[in-house]
Amino acid sequence: MKDVFVVDIDMEEIGKRGPIMDINLECIYCTIKKADSLFSKYENDENEKLKFMKEVFKIISISEKGDTAPYLNTRIMRCLNRKLNLGDIYYEIKKEYNNLLISMQKEILRYIYSSQDKLLTALKYAMVGNFIDFGAMDQVNIEKLKKLIIGAKEQVIDVKEYQGFLQGLKDAKQIAYIVDNAGEIVFDKIFIKVINEIYPDMIVNVIVRGKPVLNDATIVDAKEVGLCEIANVVGNGTDIPGTQLDKINSKSKEIIDNADLIIAKGQGNFETLFGCGKNIYYIFLCKCDLFTKRFNIEKFKGIFVNERNVKDMIGCNHN
Repeated sequence: MKDVFVVDIDMEEIGKRGPIMDINLECIYCTIKKADSLFSKYENDENEKLKFMKEVFKIISISEKGDTAPYLNTRIMRCLNRKLNLGDIYYEIKKEYNNLLISMQKEILRYIYSSQDKLLTALKYAMVGNFIDFGAMDQVNIEKLKKLIIGAKEQVIDVKEYQGFLQGLKDAKQIAYIVDNAGEIVFDKIFIKVINEIYPDMIVNVIVRGKPVLNDATIVDAKEVGLCEIANVVGNGTDIPGTQLDKINSKSKEIIDNADLIIAKGQGNFETLFGCGKNIYYIFLCKCDLFTKRFNIEKFKGIFVNERNVKDMIGCNHN
């Protein structure tokens, strides 16, 4: 089974229509499973479930080339909420993980400031925090999360990529930091704090989801963990668990377009931004089989790569 990647890129056309990564069949299977699981959690009526799943398959059947997995997921989640009127079903989970990571931040900061390269160490913690993902996984094992945090220093960061990142920060006047999940944003806050200390004249704009979706971070979560105290935080206006440039609001689009450097956290942001041609550094853990195959890496190992180098990482497996 092959993933579909566009090799001949028309940058002007990409700017008009947004992402270029087509939905993968494995993502469709995963989305169906997630929809089935969530509906069954809140509704036992088999007839109602059948009606809902028919709508899910209809949404999938009319998806178009260029639609991304996060956008498909959002359309199905909207359908689920119309059926059951659930609201922010991950609200309590997000609070739980925000509080859990807040309880760890003093110890993490102590470790970062005692390390030889505090920026690199903070980056690694931001990377492992991406484990807190109820979109890619049905459950987030807290013990596994703690092990990843303890072993964060073992995550491998490509030296050349990191040197390019440092030069990019040095040259940048403003950056856009696109976050992913609640809980995880505590480590993003720490990473941004370190960036601010090293580059005090840097303007850091943080973009969160505009509406609740899965356990993705919103402005509510940003305020809860203190992120709004150290950076300008903006909601992107959508409930898509990614950053689809043709769907986000004008303020977020302006921040991204004006940024000298962009940091994008998580698989969803990668799927919706890859191919846009901007100066983006993607940071995420590979949490599903598709991504481990895509990057030829073990599950729960991290990726730190600039947009311009992604095809070199995956091109040998996706011709």
